[in-house]
Amino acid sequence: MRSRVQALQQAFERIARTRMAGLPLVNPRLAVACVGFCAEGDGAFALGVLVTPWCMNLVRLPLRDDDARPLRLGVVGAREVGGRCFDFIGAHEDGIGGFEAASLFSPMFEFVDQSAAVATAEEALKELRGRAAPERPARRGFLFGRPHAGAAP
Repeated sequence: MRSRVQALQQAFERIARTRMAGLPLVNPRLAVACVGFCAEGDGAFALGVLVTPWCMNLVRLPLRDDDARPLRLGVVGAREVGGRCFDFIGAHEDGIGGFEAASLFSPMFEFVDQSAAVATAEEALKELRGRAAPERPARRGFLFGRPHAGAAP
């Protein structure tokens, strides 16, 4: 798993230096980081948060070549993580192949530094991994303390 997560980080560090370099949606105070990746379920995927200077995504990274097939490029699929439903999109990058990503933040200007972004990623994972009772909140609601979809304000 460690080599797959390292490949993900290296691919996005390369993207930061090339395709995203100088774009106005990049927060120059931030860097690429892979946070809290752990195998989930039957070990076919690792789940964690990818922090970049332009977005923060919950990522499902395949760990096996057999039945661990991520969503096809551009295809959206609902996935339950920690009792919450997220819309993941199939993605592909050279050096890592296919994976799935669900946006948590974009752009990243509300983060004053790397430690604040990483701490937010850690807290999001802590919330998701510590949840026992299934709920169906709004996708970003748990990060901002908003009630879940359908709940009275």
